[in-house]
Amino acid sequence: MADHDDETPAPGSAVAQNEPRPISSGTAVIPTEAFENPGEPPHRLRVTDKDPREEKLAERQVSALFFLSVIFSCLAVAAYIAFPIKPGDTHSIRLNNLFLGLGIALGLLSIGVGAVHWSKTLMPAREITEMRHLTKGSAPTREKAAEVFALGNKESGFGRRALIRNSLFGALVAFILPGVVIFRDLAPSVDPNVVLKQTLWKKGMHLTLDPTGTRIKATDVTIGSVFHVIPENLLTSDDMLEEKAKAAVLLMRLNPDDLHEPAGRENWQYNGIVAYSKICTHVGCPVALYEQQTHHLLCPCHQSTFDVTQNCAVIFGPASRPLPQLPIEVDADGYLVAQSDFHEPVGPSFWERDK
Repeated sequence: MADHDDETPAPGSAVAQNEPRPISSGTAVIPTEAFENPGEPPHRLRVTDKDPREEKLAERQVSALFFLSVIFSCLAVAAYIAFPIKPGDTHSIRLNNLFLGLGIALGLLSIGVGAVHWSKTLMPAREITEMRHLTKGSAPTREKAAEVFALGNKESGFGRRALIRNSLFGALVAFILPGVVIFRDLAPSVDPNVVLKQTLWKKGMHLTLDPTGTRIKATDVTIGSVFHVIPENLLTSDDMLEEKAKAAVLLMRLNPDDLHEPAGRENWQYNGIVAYSKICTHVGCPVALYEQQTHHLLCPCHQSTFDVTQNCAVIFGPASRPLPQLPIEVDADGYLVAQSDFHEPVGPSFWERDK
């Protein structure tokens, strides 16, 4: 077979070579008419382009809309004050939300309608076609961009129409006033030091289990155990959730030899039983994870870690200070009670906090 590899196969055999059939050039489709650019429609002048009085009227209308926005924004602030939210009164909540929302919505709507009316009646309305092309950040390009901005300012009249410009500035400034009032009202009405430093804990207050309110005996707390603790009078408090957010405590028992108590706090614990605030000093998350072997408390939100043997000092994470310690003792019946309230504000650090 190798001797016949170069032979040309005979016609009719399994392998036959055929030349491609020539195609006449007359069958090719050649377009005879190119697409013509229809151009832009003829420019139609607006009423404000023809009559200076109409132009002046449109300018006054735009300014009136901006001034109207100022009025609505001020009314939103007035409504927020005139219809205060009363605890437990859903009707006051509805009224407050209704008038506050209407004032803000109408203020923003007036700005939007004024801006649209400005562009429709006073800004240039001619059609412009710009070819797309690559832009570079060269000096000539930046100079050209500056020219475009200057031309836009000239064509819009923003620089020379002082009435529209000033009324727009006034509307924008007034529009943020309701937000400023609302967010400022969220701040505490008293000094944060007072609010966060004073909790329900006081001298003689029994430590109780969360959430049952059962008193805790010192003999019930074994080494390695941890208890979630609340003040005894928390369940009867008027603001239970708010007070719990400040007074929640973790109770643990360690070997007294493992504790390294700072000077002045030797009697804040009882036979290795210590109590610390459950509220993380970073952003206020509950510190609820206790590592029995290392005696570390872990905040699950941002992994701030506190060493119980070192007075809950921060050993890892973004927290900036140790957890406040609650001084405890035992009463005549063997129940754990507080010696006093916390000696420092609980929860996250803040710039008004006493050093």
